[in-house]
Amino acid sequence: MHKVKVALVAGTMLALAASSIGEAREKAPASRSNAARAKARAIVAKMTLDEKIGLVHGLFPPMAAGKSTSELIPSAGHIDGIPRLGVPLVRESDASLGVANQVEQRRGDVATALPSSLATAASFSPGIARAGGAMIGAEARAKRFNVLLAGGVNLTRDPWNGRNFEYLGEDPLLAGRLGGAHIAGVQSNNIVSTVKHFALNSQETGRTILDARIDEKSLRMSDLLAFELAIEDGRPGSVMCAYNKINGDWACENRFLMTDVLKRDWNYPGFVMSDWGAVHSTEKAALAGLDNESGQELDKAIYFAEPLKAAVEAGTVPMARLDDMVVRYLTGLIETGAWDHPVPAAAETPDYAAHAQVAQRAAEAGIVLLKNEGNLLPLAATAKNIVVIGGAADLGVLSGGGSSQVRSVGGAPIEIPLSTGGSASFARITYHASSPLKALQAALPGARVTFLDGRNLNATTEAAKAADMAIVFATQWTTEADDVHDLRLPNHQDALISAVAAVQPKTVAVLETGGPVTMPWLDKVPAVLEAWYPGQRGGEAIANILTGKVNPSGRLPITFPVAEAQAPRPFPVGLDTLTAEQRQAAADPGAASKAAAEGFPVDYVEGADVGYRWYEKKAQKPLFPFGHGLSYTSFQYRNPVVKGGAKLTVSFDVVNTGAVAGADVPQMYVARDGSGAPMRLAGFQRVELKPGESRRVTLTAEPRVVADYDTALPGWRVAAGRYKVALAHDATDRAVVLDATLRASTMKP
Repeated sequence: MHKVKVALVAGTMLALAASSIGEAREKAPASRSNAARAKARAIVAKMTLDEKIGLVHGLFPPMAAGKSTSELIPSAGHIDGIPRLGVPLVRESDASLGVANQVEQRRGDVATALPSSLATAASFSPGIARAGGAMIGAEARAKRFNVLLAGGVNLTRDPWNGRNFEYLGEDPLLAGRLGGAHIAGVQSNNIVSTVKHFALNSQETGRTILDARIDEKSLRMSDLLAFELAIEDGRPGSVMCAYNKINGDWACENRFLMTDVLKRDWNYPGFVMSDWGAVHSTEKAALAGLDNESGQELDKAIYFAEPLKAAVEAGTVPMARLDDMVVRYLTGLIETGAWDHPVPAAAETPDYAAHAQVAQRAAEAGIVLLKNEGNLLPLAATAKNIVVIGGAADLGVLSGGGSSQVRSVGGAPIEIPLSTGGSASFARITYHASSPLKALQAALPGARVTFLDGRNLNATTEAAKAADMAIVFATQWTTEADDVHDLRLPNHQDALISAVAAVQPKTVAVLETGGPVTMPWLDKVPAVLEAWYPGQRGGEAIANILTGKVNPSGRLPITFPVAEAQAPRPFPVGLDTLTAEQRQAAADPGAASKAAAEGFPVDYVEGADVGYRWYEKKAQKPLFPFGHGLSYTSFQYRNPVVKGGAKLTVSFDVVNTGAVAGADVPQMYVARDGSGAPMRLAGFQRVELKPGESRRVTLTAEPRVVADYDTALPGWRVAAGRYKVALAHDATDRAVVLDATLRASTMKP
């Protein structure tokens, strides 16, 4: 069969990974959007009313048998085209971490599984993000999909959100820039990517009925800023609105979000699609700005078919609004190239070997060395008897659950169905077939590397005591539709790590988690590695980091608290208080009930001070701060020079003062002097250096991070005055703090 591959070779990947944030941006010129919209308008002018209606609602193929004369590929979505006008058929796939095939509805269809988005975020590399997007976009095209439901940039407000692993951390600048790069990578294949979930889809407990409450200024300076940056850099063909309410209105009926912010303030030209089962009305949703009802069979009614046609005919939804819905849909297809570059008529075989390297590179760049007391890592050549314990490390690596689940190349050595929970119908506890044990054995042919599953504690501690070193793998499975109840490692794994560390002073803990976990054993364990969900080549990536073949370079995109009580909310809101009726309404997005209509409030008291900003504001010391990550070499910042005026920059030399090559991530944090506000990440750059090498780097502060949002202006306002600039290794590093003066300025919303 014909082979297709990502248009990236190893050298290009390395260049992308080292690229600056500015180089990673690829904004389409306004003329391109204008030309696409003009073409779309001309096509819509030739359509009948029924043809227009047919393009603003889509099928959910698993429940839509017989509803289309075209082939229905088991997947997320399907919208028939209009052959007489050249409008292409659209097939949509879930795609956060690869072309998804959750419960193998497409029997035997595999795809390359990227590591979790948190791992990509930990790379602090737009190049890594773009390469991952380009890879999954290429595979989607080969499998005949032309819309990917990728591009998740929801900020981590709560450490136990079941979908944290799908998103890009807690900072709007990091999430926005990497999200935009990922989207641009997907769309480089002439297919559409979404950006999602717009907005404040920040917990899974009661996600379809909760009301997220926050003031406009705070929302603009946090979650909306992440979306704004991602849309600017990635130019996604579609935006997906969320399940939840925001300040009283459903996200997919929220005029403030969809029309006032997205389409008016940001001049977004593409279309807004609903999340699956997130539509609650016809007229209100259409007039608020929703352009496409997705997965219609999951809604209580098919609102954008006959009911919308009747509303247009009655004049309660103007024909001009329907035309705009269709024009935006077509603009998304035209501007991304999906219109002019049809997917193949028959499925093609991706170059899975090349794509596996993309996944492995992302995992290696995102693994974070949290602790390395006494330089225990990389594994010493003198270690001849190593015992690997737990985490099913003999078989593979864990992946997160839900709509992002990829049936990876190589198969699933472990797959456990669920009988309870919000994700039971579409998720399984699944491992990718990439064994860290086998990878370590291959990397250390002169050592004896054995495995114990850890279930027999006596046997485990005896083996650990007799070995030269113990490596304990610990896992935390998280999934869409369910939040974790607490941040402890489940199934007594904390006790296992403590027991091993008590008898073996050279113990390494390797964590495969969906986000932060508490570590009551930390003082006893000299080395800790956060591997996240490392994807289908995770075993090889972990082995390369442990053995020093690859120098760890990941930095935390999310704060690790000492305890749950440090977070703004000490547990998921509603987890233990929802009524039976509310739980039923939350489990069934299309349910018609008082509980669904009323929902329950979630007050985001932290406002714009998300993550590390909350910790600084409350003077709390985390277990590990945002931006933290160790290396097998060392870096210094020398000769810093800060400049103000119209913009804020800091230039400095980054020097690799160690003995091995490595990558560093200098971070620029900013706050107006005397404001009392927490410092904000305003710039960053991943820099790869050889031993002894020095490079001059200039970071320019993103002006909307320096500014405050002024709802009275309306827009962004940079106050004149002095600003503190921290050149830092993490969000708590204040070793180098400089001053600069900025002139007053304003920017449009």
